[in-house]
Amino acid sequence: MTLATRRAGTGRRITFFVALAVFAQESTWNLYESQVPPLLGAHLGSAALIGLLMGMDNLLGIFVQPWMGNRSDNTRTSWGRRIPYLVAGMPVAALLFVAIPFTAGSLPLLILAMFSYALVANSFKPIAESLLPDFISPARRSRANAVVKIASSITVIVSALISLFLVDDHPNLSFAIPAVLMVVSVAVLAAKVRDSRSPAYRAAVEEDRAGDEPAVAKVRVRDIVPDIVTDRDRSRLLLIVSIFLFGGAWAASRSLVTSYGMAALDLSRGDAGGLTLPSGVAFILAAFPVAMLAERFGRLRVMIAGMTVFAAAMVLGTVVQTATGTVVALCVASAGASAFLVNAVVVLWNLAPSDRVVGTYTGLYTVGWAGGGFLGPALVGGMVDLTGWPLMLLDVAVVALVAVLAVARVWALQRRSATDRAV
Repeated sequence: MTLATRRAGTGRRITFFVALAVFAQESTWNLYESQVPPLLGAHLGSAALIGLLMGMDNLLGIFVQPWMGNRSDNTRTSWGRRIPYLVAGMPVAALLFVAIPFTAGSLPLLILAMFSYALVANSFKPIAESLLPDFISPARRSRANAVVKIASSITVIVSALISLFLVDDHPNLSFAIPAVLMVVSVAVLAAKVRDSRSPAYRAAVEEDRAGDEPAVAKVRVRDIVPDIVTDRDRSRLLLIVSIFLFGGAWAASRSLVTSYGMAALDLSRGDAGGLTLPSGVAFILAAFPVAMLAERFGRLRVMIAGMTVFAAAMVLGTVVQTATGTVVALCVASAGASAFLVNAVVVLWNLAPSDRVVGTYTGLYTVGWAGGGFLGPALVGGMVDLTGWPLMLLDVAVVALVAVLAVARVWALQRRSATDRAV
């Protein structure tokens, strides 16, 4: 067996395990997003207050995820730097998730359970994904991340099936199933993966040994962020800005579409809520092909093309303002968006100055994405207040086009330094 064959086999194996872990994590998150609001609604009459409480996990993630990613970067054990946190955190998160429906009778207890679950689950969310750049070479990261994104997307279907068949009659069991999936996945990871054997971990250890002082192993978030902000190249900063902007456009296109369907298309609440279902399938079908295209033609180039397709689809949906036209537009938009969702974090990993900080960079990606998810719907909602619901998709397109300009600038900077293919 050749070295290349062994590396390919290891890459497929690690990709499977990371996809399994992300699938289990996102199964709990998707059910959380769909079924916790009704539990809050039993105590609260304000939709704004329910939305504020549901946004708590995004706010926690902004602070917790980069810090935990950085802690894992600086961890050195015989088991590696990622697996110990997953083994410790995932079972605790599963237990807290199971507790949520049992606390539903008391609003303070329910909020406490929500906060505890969100805190623990956010703490290891970037760590599992950081296993990919630890094991996978930069040239192959897009296709590996595409598999992970597909696994994450499938959880939307799983959550919908659980809601459809179990929530009404067996609400406690509906929360237990994703929790069990999480425990099983971490057991498999613990048995099969030692990230101390990863190329990135070994490179980090070698960098530690090359330093003059033991403290060289500690790379702090408060050192990394100023380095990104003050770097004259601006590529990393602009990329994070584009993640924030496109994350906002994507979140707005999903969270506001039911209201758009009711106000602009005169659909019922149920019919409007189903507008996005076919687009989920479109995303799954497009994810791996765009990864292959990115590895052949350059990630930034494919990202720009996909984001432009997303914006154009939003314009199409505005022009052809029917239910069918909206479904087609959302499908085309999701296929285009997959180019960004699959490749953006890979570009950020590949722009990292060292293998010692990829966990922190994964956390910074999630900060940008979560920040956009938190503020994007509010921004587009404000634009809707000015322009009206019929132009909501066009408002989304405007935000997406600003993100395109940011990525285009990154591409120009990287072409100038002749590293376009590397990222």
